[in-house]
Amino acid sequence: MNRGPTYNVLIVGVGGQGIILASDVLSRAAAWHGYDVKKNEIHGMAQRGGSVSSHVRFGPLVSSPVIKMGEVDVLLSFEQLETVRYFPFLSARAKVIVNDIKILPPAVFTGKQEYPPDILERIKERVPDAVVLDGAQIAGTLGNPRVVNVVFLGVLSTYLDIPAKAYEAVLTESLKPTLVDINIRAFHEGRYLAASKK
Repeated sequence: MNRGPTYNVLIVGVGGQGIILASDVLSRAAAWHGYDVKKNEIHGMAQRGGSVSSHVRFGPLVSSPVIKMGEVDVLLSFEQLETVRYFPFLSARAKVIVNDIKILPPAVFTGKQEYPPDILERIKERVPDAVVLDGAQIAGTLGNPRVVNVVFLGVLSTYLDIPAKAYEAVLTESLKPTLVDINIRAFHEGRYLAASKK
């Protein structure tokens, strides 16, 4: 069993972005490495477009799957506005990883709300060292737009005490054989990009 600290990771975005797969792979990789793991998911009203969040906690012994306000160690956000929505959960030393994409919520389409134009500025003001990457562009260079979530899982992995081989093992077990290679490549591309930002 691992004897290190408890990690609190919050993964957020909107439906259809692969958030649940990313949190499942993270949870299983943490368990593979010997951590006690607890996970909690909240799905939005809509399957696609609704807000989705997943709390993942792992450490020597974890009692609750829910991360308290002010205790998130790493926030992985797949959408700009969702990043700001979860600011109250950040700890003083939290790391923030953001997919540079705007997905307009239903309230914007109906005219009830406006999408703030200065989201990235707000993020950088709150967390100056936030890592912001264009997931669609990165996945495009890899030849598969559906691997954005695994690219960001690779970025996230550089902030956690879980070896890359744990994620590779889980991806190999979880995916269809035809998808394993591209997803492992996407994972390592994320790790490479994260290293270049540090």
